[in-house]
Amino acid sequence: MYPNKITIQTARGLLERGEVSAWEITQACLDQIEARDDDVHAFLEVYADEALAAAQKSDERRQAGETLGVLDGIPLAIKDNLLLQGKKCTAGSKILSNYTGAYTATAVQKLLEQGAIILGKTNMDEFACGSSTEHSAFGPTKNPRHLEHVPGGSSGGSAAAVAAHMCLGALGTDTGGSIRQP
Repeated sequence: MYPNKITIQTARGLLERGEVSAWEITQACLDQIEARDDDVHAFLEVYADEALAAAQKSDERRQAGETLGVLDGIPLAIKDNLLLQGKKCTAGSKILSNYTGAYTATAVQKLLEQGAIILGKTNMDEFACGSSTEHSAFGPTKNPRHLEHVPGGSSGGSAAAVAAHMCLGALGTDTGGSIRQP
């Protein structure tokens, strides 16, 4: 199963029909991150072990016939200004390099409640002040379709991760065009 051949809706259908497992979809996304992220730099942090464990639990829920959330087994990414309890949240700034989320942001919690699998945190312009994702303290993100171009920003890491098929969807945030530009 290769993630660029499926959308969230298609993945849900494949999962419901038992044609693919959440673990397989998640592993395919992680393989794509490994293959492409050195060039694209969409992710600041990847939670491979946690993501595969969450995918396994999703598969077990599905096999047990439990009621599932609409995103159960779907691998997603989140912008690095959204808190995930116990995980770093730098907002693209080295000033926050050691900051760890004390709680999980409501938007992220709602994804988790629906069974989504969080693959990791995506790059962004520092403190979301920018429109190209070239101004992260951790280095720029490239447009995965044309590496010499920018992905837009400040949610460019999330946009690039989706465009590079590293995840099936991603959260970004928008104040002045941070989602609309990518």
